Amino acid sequence: MKNRPVRVGLQLHPQGADYAHIRESVAAAEELGVDVLFNWDHFFPLYGDADGKHFECWTMLAAWAEQTQRVQIGALVTCNSYRNPDLLADMARTVDHISAGRLVLGIGSGWFERDYTEYGFDFGTAGSRLDDLAAALPRIEKRWAALNPPPTRQIPVLIGGGGEKKTLRLVARHADIWHTFAQGEELAHKMEVLRGHCGREGREFADIEVSVGVGGPGRLGRLPDPPEVEGLPLYDMGARLFTVGIGGPTYDVSVIEPWLAWRDALNAR
Repeated sequence: MKNRPVRVGLQLHPQGADYAHIRESVAAAEELGVDVLFNWDHFFPLYGDADGKHFECWTMLAAWAEQTQRVQIGALVTCNSYRNPDLLADMARTVDHISAGRLVLGIGSGWFERDYTEYGFDFGTAGSRLDDLAAALPRIEKRWAALNPPPTRQIPVLIGGGGEKKTLRLVARHADIWHTFAQGEELAHKMEVLRGHCGREGREFADIEVSVGVGGPGRLGRLPDPPEVEGLPLYDMGARLFTVGIGGPTYDVSVIEPWLAWRDALNAR
């Protein structure tokens, strides 16, 4: 894990903005050198005007795949409930080809009830949604193996969430990247839980990239070296992908520049 380079992600919240601003921000972020560009998979805004402007996740990712040349792209995260797993696998394979192998399949069990009720999906319970995700992941992998043409490479799977009994077991079994908002002692504890699941699954813990959401512009301030939250250094704990989120109606992508400078200095050591 010590040898894994630091990467910096930027999540463009697909709400409250005209698509022209999103397109411009994608171009600006790639030009700055962001490693991964994320959107999210919801149908309505998560903050601000609940009925404000909002765009769909996967059609947007296909557009990003065509627009960009270098940056990786993905959802943080796709909701497993909204699409048949075999269809999602095919969609991901297609965007993978459009992007020439730059897609990250971020996926989670879902949580935003309004999406479910207004679009006619069964909300169920947190437990049933996690069970559905557990059943979907092998189907996605099986469909990738059956598609013609297959994906350009083994598509990296990012699983978001921190449930210690189910979610982290799925991370150990299926994921290349684990995304969390946990920090400090909570992150240290969950990483030990994940390490235990990896041992039981016969998986090397070091093979999983630890991704941490580090908030938005309000949390940047002066950037420590390395960034610290609640007094514990995230880098020394093993985090290697750091993602900042920003929203519309316009996107100030310059807030990511201190993180990129820190990344470059650290990776040059």
